[in-house]
Amino acid sequence: MTATDVSGLTQLGAATGLPDSPETALLEKVPAGHAGTLYVVRFTAPEFTSICPMTGQPDFAHIVIDYVPKDWLVESKSLKLYLHSFRNHGAFHEDCTLDIAKRLVGLLDPVWLRIGAYWYPRGGIPIDVFWQTGAAPGGVWIPDQGVAPYRGRG
Repeated sequence: MTATDVSGLTQLGAATGLPDSPETALLEKVPAGHAGTLYVVRFTAPEFTSICPMTGQPDFAHIVIDYVPKDWLVESKSLKLYLHSFRNHGAFHEDCTLDIAKRLVGLLDPVWLRIGAYWYPRGGIPIDVFWQTGAAPGGVWIPDQGVAPYRGRG
């Protein structure tokens, strides 16, 4: 069994306040214990919240992040705090989604990453935002994200 080196982490196991903004949030990483093995890590944030930059009203999304690690894993508490830091952050759906994805890519340099952000309707129109770093690597089981398209009462 491979032990994960957590010696450099500052948030795990410590009382940690909510970051003021996504820019000030500290995302931390740990060495991947199975570097060289292709597998998928999935994070699901079904209650993601940000603020509309135009109206100041809350926006809600169900976000699914899948990635194939290379040398690093994102530390999950730091990811949770980072995602929560958007609660008072004004940005469009597309910007929130791509900022999350690109920040993770910059931190981890994964083999592959994709994000699906399924935003709940505002003004009667749901907005879904999808992005990935490129073609998924062969030989890796990558399940469907499992979020149905928005149908309302139809």
